[in-house]
Amino acid sequence: RFDLQQMQNPEISGVAYQQGELAGYEVREYLLAKCGRQCAYCDTPNVPLQVEHIVARANGGSDRVSNLTLACECCNNKKGKKRIEDFLKKDPARLARILKQAKAPLHDAAAVNSTRWGLLNTLKQTQLPVETGSGGLTKFNRYRMGIPKTHALDAVCVGQVSAVDEWRRPTLELKCMGRGSYQRTRVTAQGFPRGYLMRQKQVFGFQTGDLVKATVPTGKRQGVHTGRVAVRAKGSFNIQTATGVIQGVAHRHCQMRQRNDGYSYRTVGI
Repeated sequence: RFDLQQMQNPEISGVAYQQGELAGYEVREYLLAKCGRQCAYCDTPNVPLQVEHIVARANGGSDRVSNLTLACECCNNKKGKKRIEDFLKKDPARLARILKQAKAPLHDAAAVNSTRWGLLNTLKQTQLPVETGSGGLTKFNRYRMGIPKTHALDAVCVGQVSAVDEWRRPTLELKCMGRGSYQRTRVTAQGFPRGYLMRQKQVFGFQTGDLVKATVPTGKRQGVHTGRVAVRAKGSFNIQTATGVIQGVAHRHCQMRQRNDGYSYRTVGI
């Protein structure tokens, strides 16, 4: 996810990388994930954050990522060139946390980096074209080409990308839904029963999660509806379509399109 070695030692690929825009993207993305996207000195979230040197450069501090954290503009200006021990002398717990966090690696990123080569080698065995890139490089590509952030468009912007054409296309979104529940009694937060599920999964040959096409000839639900079905014991089903839920569709109007495989499918526009 992050090029940790590149951030710790920018000279790996030369001064051009160290001083370029991409290096800044790598560091900022890493710090945002590490600091929880909030100010290290006041814990304020959802504000513009600045890269802050724990030991100020005026006092000999380096640009290594272990000497960086994130601060809001107010805290950054208040600290200035002060030693962090003096700036946080009234809050020793926060001081200890910041110093410990600065030296500790980002565990999620380290775990991803330790397994990514095995994943890459497995993907290469498919004989499909495979290209890699870091999270900072992906964000840099999106920003440079004015592309909004979605999981699908992130995949388009991975690696060395010069341009992206025709990216305004609908995306097929898959969501893991499971195949049902062994628990047949619904309970409240206190553990008291509040409802019971059907004993059988199938009703008139359908089960919750199937993809169906319902052709309703008359009534207020008249029309053709395609989507994920939720069955009811009496045969009156709900269908989750791209535009919303159609309730009370009789089972006799439904045709099976695909059996439940544990996932829901929908097309999402840009």
